[in-house]
Amino acid sequence: MMETGGSSAVAAKKATLTPKAIIYQTFGGEASYNVEEVQERAEYGCPGLAIPHKGPSLYRCSLQLPGISVVSGTFKKKKDAEQSAAEMAIEKLGIQISTNSLTQQEAWDKLVARVKYLFSNEFLSILHPLSGHLRAALQREGDLNGLVPVSVMALYDSKLSNLCKSINPKVESNPFLVIPLIMRVATRLSGILATSEGQLWIRRQSPYPPEIMDSSISQPSGSPQSTLIEAVCIPCSSEKAVETVTLDVSSTGYYLDAISKKLGLTDAANVLVSRTVGKTSSETRLYFVAHHSYMLDLSSDPLTAQVALHFERPLNARASYFSGHDIYGDAILASIGYTWKSKDLYYEDVSVKSYYRMLISKIPCGLYKLSREAVLMAELPSAFTTRTNWRGSFPRDILCTFCRQHRLSEPVFSTVTTPIKALSESPACGKKLKVTDSTEEEIEHEKGCARDTVARESAESAVTYQCEVKLFSKCQDLIAECFPKDSFKKQNDSVQNTSLKVLSWLNAYFRDLDMTPEKLHSTANSLEIRFCERNFFKEFALCRSIHNVYQSETQGAKFLDENHISMLNTLPGQGVFSLNIDGPDSGVCPSNGCLLFISYSVSLVTESGNRKEVLESSNGFEFEIGAGAVIPHLEAVVTQMSIDQSACFKMDMAPKEFVLAAAVVSARSLSLLSSKSCYLEYSVTLLRVTEPLEDRMEQALFSPPLSKQRVEYAVKHIRESCATTLVDFGCGSGSLLDSLLNYPTTLEKIVGIDISQKSLSRAAKILHSKLSRNTDGNGPITCVKSAILYDGSVTDFDSRSCGFDIGTCLEVIEHMEEDQAFLFGDVVLSSFCPKILIVSTPNYEYNVILQKANLSSQEEDPDEKTHLQSCKFRNHDHKFEWTREQFNRWATDLAAKYNYSVEFSGVGGSADMEPGFASQIAVFRRTSPPDEDEHLKDTDSAHHHKVIWEWNRSTYSS
Repeated sequence: MMETGGSSAVAAKKATLTPKAIIYQTFGGEASYNVEEVQERAEYGCPGLAIPHKGPSLYRCSLQLPGISVVSGTFKKKKDAEQSAAEMAIEKLGIQISTNSLTQQEAWDKLVARVKYLFSNEFLSILHPLSGHLRAALQREGDLNGLVPVSVMALYDSKLSNLCKSINPKVESNPFLVIPLIMRVATRLSGILATSEGQLWIRRQSPYPPEIMDSSISQPSGSPQSTLIEAVCIPCSSEKAVETVTLDVSSTGYYLDAISKKLGLTDAANVLVSRTVGKTSSETRLYFVAHHSYMLDLSSDPLTAQVALHFERPLNARASYFSGHDIYGDAILASIGYTWKSKDLYYEDVSVKSYYRMLISKIPCGLYKLSREAVLMAELPSAFTTRTNWRGSFPRDILCTFCRQHRLSEPVFSTVTTPIKALSESPACGKKLKVTDSTEEEIEHEKGCARDTVARESAESAVTYQCEVKLFSKCQDLIAECFPKDSFKKQNDSVQNTSLKVLSWLNAYFRDLDMTPEKLHSTANSLEIRFCERNFFKEFALCRSIHNVYQSETQGAKFLDENHISMLNTLPGQGVFSLNIDGPDSGVCPSNGCLLFISYSVSLVTESGNRKEVLESSNGFEFEIGAGAVIPHLEAVVTQMSIDQSACFKMDMAPKEFVLAAAVVSARSLSLLSSKSCYLEYSVTLLRVTEPLEDRMEQALFSPPLSKQRVEYAVKHIRESCATTLVDFGCGSGSLLDSLLNYPTTLEKIVGIDISQKSLSRAAKILHSKLSRNTDGNGPITCVKSAILYDGSVTDFDSRSCGFDIGTCLEVIEHMEEDQAFLFGDVVLSSFCPKILIVSTPNYEYNVILQKANLSSQEEDPDEKTHLQSCKFRNHDHKFEWTREQFNRWATDLAAKYNYSVEFSGVGGSADMEPGFASQIAVFRRTSPPDEDEHLKDTDSAHHHKVIWEWNRSTYSS
């Protein structure tokens, strides 16, 4: 168990004001920020790059204040530009920022001054959420005219709230403790404000001047208009269901009076208002009856007076769960109030569906479902594969939202970088095959390997990332921390994967709130999470009671009766019944790693089938198969489908809160659910399948990935060759050239050729950075004197790359048409004529393993070619993939034709075991010099490639 200090061990952090907040305190609404987007030239430290490159979007902010204006520098984020402008203005104006905390007396004095200002003539006319309440109070009739409920004072004025927290820190956890503080201030201002013993309202003594009233309060023409606003009543009794109520708000009235009537009150002063629930940008709040315990004797000290905790009304567990503090009695959930933007009343309807969507947003999987707008279809994925394939909110964002929903501090992310060192053994040795069993064993194949005795230089130019996440309460008590051992090449991947681990653990708890502490610890350990049991259960204490509420609401719900439905088409163990798949088999079926694009609908159907209500539908829903991104029932079905086929199947009932969160019309769905004999019917059409990227399939089986093993293989042979010149045909983003610079080699000139300017641009930046650091003495030692990147096709001859010591072409030819691959072989060996050429390409026969096909069927199938034809190419961009026989024939014919010898090898797998290497490699060696007459070229007319970037040591060392 994690050891932590007690509640007093860690003091709550003192909030510091941002520059924008300081400017607002000084100038209020007179401060005007204007943010503009600017584009800057993106050199990225890569001089000489011939490709025009658009830089990322940057932002600059101009801040206009009375008498001065400032303009910030450029920033990646708008908010950073605004804060910078505010900071510049503070420095220019010489505003002194006090770093000392207020004494209690200073806080009291400022609180008195603030309350006095809020009831001033000036404040009534400005745009402010609280001034809206003051104006509405002045339109109340009779004895209620001008009475302002104390509960809205600190709630809608953050300055008031912060001052109250300075006086009494307990306000942070119980916002209603501001009431006695403000009432005490009102008594000090008795000449200005009026109060009444035992009443929770304040009124200004003297009337506002007529001119202030006329300018602040608009008088409606004609008779008052009535606005009907939909809200939700949450009964305190868990046995009663939430229901819709309608608020009747008059254009000349006060909306709190309409809410107080729904709560059975005659005075809105006795209505308490919670902090916002759900999205922080909304005005959705809970309204409930104030208990007399808040009506303290004004002669007593509000800090020492004991608030009675014996409430006459029962605890409203559901409302308390939303608000984060105890609420007693019935509550109204409504989205209504005054804002900074307008003097008009803001409102929007809150339905039962809204309530249930807010409820499921309190759990990780619910947040993900809502981000995908697929409550009954999506599931929180079990793995973060790639940013490209992820759909919906990212794990980090979901975790941050979860913490806000439960009123925790923002999660703290810390990344650790580890330099990647040069390999300590030859690439052919120590290849590790990742075994996906529970022990995570790594089997090392070291047959026929010998240690490379050449001294290795430490190459710390690249790093891997690990991420640690910590969750804290608002009082900074540590709740949980996660620091996985997994490392990633990208910082974002490490953050997202660690966030997903924490979310998966939290999700497991919310799925089983009766989980024993032992099981919770076991689940945490499996995900490399440590947590403080006491702090954890303290923060999520109300979750169990809410779980019990919804458990009781769904008790007795009838699942599918096997005697009343067709059991002929079922998926055993998947909870799927009456499965029907329609349409011809197109032969294009999904497999792990594929991106699927489907249309679907989910309906609630009575067991008799005579009533049906569509709950959720989509004409375009995309997800990655095998990542757990959808309910397992759907994944089990779509793996049996091909493109353009449709399926219909039935499922047991989902939890009630998910059904009602998805329902288009909650009332009709509730009516069906009340029958307690219904099920879910899914209709799905598979529209498109995007094959998984080759690297994804390879990484699932090999460690290191095949891409890295190929590069290591090439690096080993290049170093052993003692070559001084190298050309990489199809260099892409320069992964091989980059890796070569991590080692001491004899290479003096390196050249890369590719047809993708985007890839060449990335390669130029990487190589320039590393070569420049090498020149400065900060990088690995290398003899490279020049480097050039060409834009052009590898099937077009260019004399500037002719006669090099070694050429490489790793996983390139399969991206050409087959006739172009034959042309490349002819051009490279007849015209470029490198002394050594290394070519690699996928072994098509190995796809049965990468795609998890049934190997036993290969042995039993007498027609091997028929079986291989069922395998897909590894990448949708591959034009062909060769078997070992096809590759050997291609390479052998070329070698014989152009006086080369050829040797065959590979990486991934073994030559001694079927189906051979995953990546097959041919190494050509020239056996005799090329014919001079044949080799002679007109250098001026053979420049078919365009120089994209060039680097010379002499230029950068001078």
